[in-house]
Formats: sequence, structure tokens, C-alpha cells
Amino acid sequence: MRAFLLSLFNLNAQDWPNLQRYQAENAALTAPAKGEKRVVFMGNSITQGWKGSHPDFFLKNPYLDRGISGQTTPQMLIRFRQDVIDLQPKVVVILAGTNDIAGNTGPSSLEMIMNNLKSMAELAIQNNIRVVLCSVLPAFDYPWRKGMEPNIKIPALNAMIKSYCKEKNIVFLDYFSEMNDGNNGMIAEYTTDGVHCTSKGYDKMESMVKPAIASALKTKPKK
Repeated sequence: MRAFLLSLFNLNAQDWPNLQRYQAENAALTAPAKGEKRVVFMGNSITQGWKGSHPDFFLKNPYLDRGISGQTTPQMLIRFRQDVIDLQPKVVVILAGTNDIAGNTGPSSLEMIMNNLKSMAELAIQNNIRVVLCSVLPAFDYPWRKGMEPNIKIPALNAMIKSYCKEKNIVFLDYFSEMNDGNNGMIAEYTTDGVHCTSKGYDKMESMVKPAIASALKTKPKK
């Protein structure tokens, strides 16, 4: 077991952003067809789990899931060119930040998280990709790391995201307000553990993200 854990640690140290996760899928992907409005979903386990729970959402639409469980915004920023820009989407949907608050890759201030989100959005805009920047989903506490106060920090981060979107004329997708149980946790039927989504949770998100994507295609952000 010790040898296995050491090998896993070394693998993570060598590929901290997990660039290898989607390399084969990216290489096999052809350029978008004429008129195709490709969309890449960039995120963490909530995004990764979306395709597992609702595969048809991605199979029946020109949508690509590039979520990786446990990831934080600095990891996503490193792989953003490979897993978003190089795939030539019309729109990127970015849902990130909760794992930063949980401290998955070390301490992060809200300003640090916001800077990484800004960098991803600005990279997209410079490459003529429209942006849907999502609020972080509600979480009253993290089952894997108690006491990080996400019920306080997530609303504060979301206010920063909303303000930035207004400044840059970017579409802000407010999942939080629609999935909040009134106590800054997630509505019970939408979540398996207070953080991750049930099938009904993804139903709710799909009903919101499709109009947001349509709006982004019509919205010119400020550079």
C-alpha cells in the first residue's frame, strides 16, 4: 500500500493539473463542423459527474465535458489552453472555486480564486470564445473537510464573480440562488452529500445553462 501511495503521489507531482486526463480524447476530436456551436464545460467533480449522470446531455448536444474531480482553479488555468482553447469552442462554461475554498491544493483567498477565474475568462475572450461564468453551487459545509465555512465564503465569492461579469459584459449564471435551501446549503433533492448533484440537481442546472449559452452567443464581452 505504501508503494502504491508513493507512486500515486509521484504521478500527481509530475502532472499536477492532470493534463493527461483528456489528452487522448482531445487528440481524437475533429475540428468543429461548419455551423457547429461547440461548448466546453470546464470544472471539477460537479462538471465531471454531470456527464456520468446525464450522458445524453453531452451526446445530443455539441457539448464537451472537461471536468476533473477535486480540481481547483489554478489547476484548471494550467490546462485551459489544452482542454478549452485548442478545442475551438464557441462558448466555455466555467464552474469552479468550491475546491479552492475547501483547500484541496492549499490555502486560497477569495481574491486568488477570483484572479484565476478572471484569467480563464480573459484567455477565452482573447481567443474569441464567449464565456458563461457560473456561481459556485451552495454548500453549507464540506463532508471531506469540515469547518471551512463555505456557507459564508461561497456567497462572498459569487458576489465577486457577478460584479466581474457585469464589468466585462460576460454572462453570469446564478446556480446558487436557484439551488439554495435558504441556509446557504443546497436544496436536499438536488444533492447527494451537500456538495455534489443528484439527477434532479443536474436537471435544474440544464434548464438554466442552455439559455445562458444562447445568451452568451449573442453577448459581446469587453476586452
